[in-house]
Amino acid sequence: MFRNITPVVQNLLLINIVLFVVSAFLFPRLNDWFALYYINSAYFQPFQFLTYMFMHADFWHLFGNMFGLLIFGPLLEQFLGPKKLLTLWMVCGVGSGILYSGYNSYRVNSLENKIEAFQANPDPEVFNRLVLDNRGYFDPAIFNFVDDYSRNPSDQVYIDRANQTLNAILNIQSNIPMVGASGALFGVLIAFAMLFPNTQLFLLFPPMPVKAKYLVLFYSLYTIYNVFVNNPMDNVAHFAHLSGLVIGAILVYRWKKQRNSFY
Repeated sequence: MFRNITPVVQNLLLINIVLFVVSAFLFPRLNDWFALYYINSAYFQPFQFLTYMFMHADFWHLFGNMFGLLIFGPLLEQFLGPKKLLTLWMVCGVGSGILYSGYNSYRVNSLENKIEAFQANPDPEVFNRLVLDNRGYFDPAIFNFVDDYSRNPSDQVYIDRANQTLNAILNIQSNIPMVGASGALFGVLIAFAMLFPNTQLFLLFPPMPVKAKYLVLFYSLYTIYNVFVNNPMDNVAHFAHLSGLVIGAILVYRWKKQRNSFY
């Protein structure tokens, strides 16, 4: 399998692995600079729409993305050609970063509006709902404070602490970085499923064969489900995955329509 690695796939693997080693062991600040931040964050820079896709949170994050590229990329590169595979990878990666930033801006702005509404009219029930919606950021002891605040709704000390807590959560959400090539990889997955839908793939867990179109359909539905559930304990950027799927599908659809330049 490894003898069949194509040039673009090989170069993408090398770039991602080298940058991971550098950021993990030699220059950790690279992750801080190259990760993608909320567009109104003090840490945001426009070049992060490109660089974030070459950063990874840990070894297993890197391994998952690069393993997917290694499995699906070479055949796509042989079929599409190096330029189109690179275009697919980069457009899906950058595009999913841009779309995720829009989605993240909506989420942060929504949280800002809810906090402003609470500050205008402090209410323990509203505070409790905000805590539950963002419980992944809190120590479990916060619920003791929620109970105390509910019993003392007019106490300014509790109101001030509630405001401080919510502002801290807003600050955290506004400065959570996104890293990884998952958006680009999901573009490759949907491209593979659209071009080779009936190719049999053998899963490790569970150990069974499955056609490419069904595997990608499962991932798509799982991703859509997680976007709508929006579990506060989940630190995976599912909307970026979904964006990669959509952008990849649009690209392949356009290429298939333009038969004169597709092969």
